Amino acid sequence: MITNLILLVTAWRGTARNAAPARSYGLCRRLLLATFLLIMALPSARAQTATFHTDVAPILQQRCLMCHSGGNPAAGLGLDSLEALLEGGAGGKVVEAGAPGDSELVRRIRGESLPRMPMTGPPFLSDIEILTIERWVAGGLQAGQVSAAKASVVTQPRPAAGEKVTYLHVAPIFATRCAKCHSENGLMGPAPEGYLLTSYQSTLARGERVRVVPGNPAASELLRRVRGQSRERMPLDGPPYLDADEISLIEDWIAQGAADSEGSSAQVPTGARVRLQGRLTTMNLLDDLELVIGAHTRIDKNPRPGDYVQVRGRIDSAGRVIVERLRKRKK
Repeated sequence: MITNLILLVTAWRGTARNAAPARSYGLCRRLLLATFLLIMALPSARAQTATFHTDVAPILQQRCLMCHSGGNPAAGLGLDSLEALLEGGAGGKVVEAGAPGDSELVRRIRGESLPRMPMTGPPFLSDIEILTIERWVAGGLQAGQVSAAKASVVTQPRPAAGEKVTYLHVAPIFATRCAKCHSENGLMGPAPEGYLLTSYQSTLARGERVRVVPGNPAASELLRRVRGQSRERMPLDGPPYLDADEISLIEDWIAQGAADSEGSSAQVPTGARVRLQGRLTTMNLLDDLELVIGAHTRIDKNPRPGDYVQVRGRIDSAGRVIVERLRKRKK
């Protein structure tokens, strides 16, 4: 198709130079019309050549399988086989043959439906990758031939020794264990307490309070919840809860600055509110978190070391918790 287009344009240029004006004008019109028709036909022609195994699977392999594979894929949607993709997820089918605009998979990677995918973005899929998937859907979801050298299954990414932990490494944990509830339309309806775990921005959002304090894991409610220090312990469908390696990875991510997928650390949310729970080790220590208690701190119900308490406060520029209220609670 492209070769024919080039030959047509070349022929037009050569003929236009040698033909008489009137004849050249008519010929040019016919050639331009033919060229236009070729261009109009090009997307549909391309759509017919895109197949799952040749064109689409490599993209999914690289960007999607870390969350959408295995026995517990995010949103119940497996993308590690054509059969799983066509079956769809918890919300139903995600592709409609011949209708990219009506296919949720396409709408998610375009950002027309939220949260935009892949969850580890930005960067999201490139324009070429999105177009490839659109062409595959428009062409009727053709399977194509399975490659003899089948790519290995993508597993959850782990940082190499000495490598900085980024959102790329922790996002699959959130996607497979947390986002089933902490999404716009999760298993419980709207996300509990409005907290979304479907993107980097929403995970670090301030909102009514922050759950992640870059550089201070012990002050981060997200980590304290998965540890079971603050209740309810998460994920809510546990046990099983997150394993020790997953919890350690989240802790390292926060300690190293809660970096985005490209490795840029987040700013400390100075002035943001926090609400934490845990056990007082001393009057200035909540489990392993140092508290800043001053003359204006409100202390209720006479808490003592060993008691389970709730702490409300704000984050200062150093990432410390300035306690506004400390009260004893029944665990």
